[in-house]
Amino acid sequence: MNSNLENKNVLVTGGAGFIGSNLIERLLKQNNNVVCLDNFATGKRANIEPFLIDSSFKLVEGDIRNREDCDTAVAGCDVVLHQAALGSVPRSINDPKTSNDVNISGFVNVILAARDAGIRRVVYAASSSTYGDSESLPKVEDVIGRPLSPYAVTKFVNELYADVFAKLYDLELVGLRYFNVFGKRQDPDGAYAAVIPKFVKSLINHESPTINGDGSFSRDFTFIDNVVQANQLAATVNNSKAVNTVYNVAFGERTSLNELLDYLKEYLSPYDASIKDVKINYGPERVGDVPHSLASIEKARELLGYQPEYSVKEGLKKAIDWYWNNLSK
Repeated sequence: MNSNLENKNVLVTGGAGFIGSNLIERLLKQNNNVVCLDNFATGKRANIEPFLIDSSFKLVEGDIRNREDCDTAVAGCDVVLHQAALGSVPRSINDPKTSNDVNISGFVNVILAARDAGIRRVVYAASSSTYGDSESLPKVEDVIGRPLSPYAVTKFVNELYADVFAKLYDLELVGLRYFNVFGKRQDPDGAYAAVIPKFVKSLINHESPTINGDGSFSRDFTFIDNVVQANQLAATVNNSKAVNTVYNVAFGERTSLNELLDYLKEYLSPYDASIKDVKINYGPERVGDVPHSLASIEKARELLGYQPEYSVKEGLKKAIDWYWNNLSK
């Protein structure tokens, strides 16, 4: 069975962001009509600029905190891929109210707008941060701990709302708990940049990247193409047991920050041999960070047919090629 989302009208909230723009790129190639809703708080116009000349693409510049903007965006759509959110644990610690307004109130607006427009299937970006202080590895969907940051609280509340809304309004809601996604178009700049693009940019510029802690903390780094696959599977699955639940979206392999930097140096060295000699700085551990993260992807394999195509090493090679071509001077 073809699991690609094809010949549909699809709304991607946060479509100018890293994950959203990669989703849109793939959806347009599959003959979908795509609406992008974004307020460009964190998304970039450059990410969607290539799509603007495509007659199958429509940009709605608006805010998910505004219900009218959500109603405008969902009009005529068949399915919603909800990616809009304020990410970053540190951002949420510094400004919990805005993270709450966007991630919770905005989520409610999107789901209710979809309901009122007659759209049953909504796939939404959940987060591995929901596992909180749970020390069990690998992370299994039904075993979570207490959240360690305001951001984690907001993403857990999304799951609670989704569960209630599905029962109350006969909706089909699927949450995808992303684990440290990386790939092309991920922003290396700003205070809340993700670790991989930040490290890559530092190394390209021969600047010493800083690891928070001793480098032993580990993550289940997940290449963007695996995430695109999971969204399409969640949007198209035709199995009542597979909806109104949440899934880990990861590769299922743990990589320490020290190992990550070794890989980055190895894969960047063919472009610039001197990168292998760039020194690494070590700083204090970051408040709210979870020491280790590793996903079980068995549930997604069984119910969605999820088969991640790219390991962390394979994904890094593709991502670094993109970053070198876009960041090197």
